[in-house]
Amino acid sequence: MNEIVLMADARVGSIPVQDNGEPLVDMRLRDDLRLDTLWADPHGHYAHLRADVVARLEQAQETLPDGIRLLIVEGFRPAALQRHYFDEYVDELRPLHPELSPHELNALASRYVSPPEVAPHTAGAAVDLTLCDANGTELDMGTRINASPEESEGRCYTDAEGLWPAAQANRDILSHALASVGLVNYPTEWWHWSYGDRYWALAAGAPAALYGPLN
Repeated sequence: MNEIVLMADARVGSIPVQDNGEPLVDMRLRDDLRLDTLWADPHGHYAHLRADVVARLEQAQETLPDGIRLLIVEGFRPAALQRHYFDEYVDELRPLHPELSPHELNALASRYVSPPEVAPHTAGAAVDLTLCDANGTELDMGTRINASPEESEGRCYTDAEGLWPAAQANRDILSHALASVGLVNYPTEWWHWSYGDRYWALAAGAPAALYGPLN
């Protein structure tokens, strides 16, 4: 996809799901992937991803330069929490764009929070992550992870122009490592990568998503 296709696009929702039944894996039980507790929840949902997604992250980490590691922030997200995040952001946008219809507001909101019905996080297929050094200190990526388009003035977009050299270099490292193992990026969020979900299927030209929403 050369254009930026938003999660609210009908082409994403039209992708069929043929869930392969692959289980979620608790990354807290792995020694090779570093987890951040920034978005940790009492049930540990944030630390779970589908098994093949975890395997691909492990492969991606092996391609990183010495002294650099992946830092996982959030994986699986329950549908109710996804709905809360989406509705909350729509409510933030509504007074800023009173001219927009509800449909247009939903599309605008999907730059930053996926509509629950197609959200990759609810399928255990998406991961929010960044890079850190050997001590766990986050590298400069140009914005904080989960910075909104409004807060970051658009620098949250993966290919945002005007980034300083260090941030651009770090984004390139992250993108190369994850794309090399088959993950796809949501281009409005440099930190959001997924595999096996509807957005991945559209970007990769797959006939169906491998993973659907989980309870």
